[in-house]
Amino acid sequence: MAEHILKCPTEHRYTMEKKCPSCGSDTLTPRPPKFSLNDKYSSLRREVKKKELIEKGLY
Repeated sequence: MAEHILKCPTEHRYTMEKKCPSCGSDTLTPRPPKFSLNDKYSSLRREVKKKELIEKGLY
């Protein structure tokens, strides 16, 4: 089985373990999701981003 590098979201450290060895939190894949022109969730993502910008007063 191929192993991948993972990243701790709290300490921003890279590891190959499922849990961070120093803080114990779950690690995540540091890569963004694949881009697709036929993204069926793009309108929802833009809507959420717009609401966040309005709340921060940046829109």
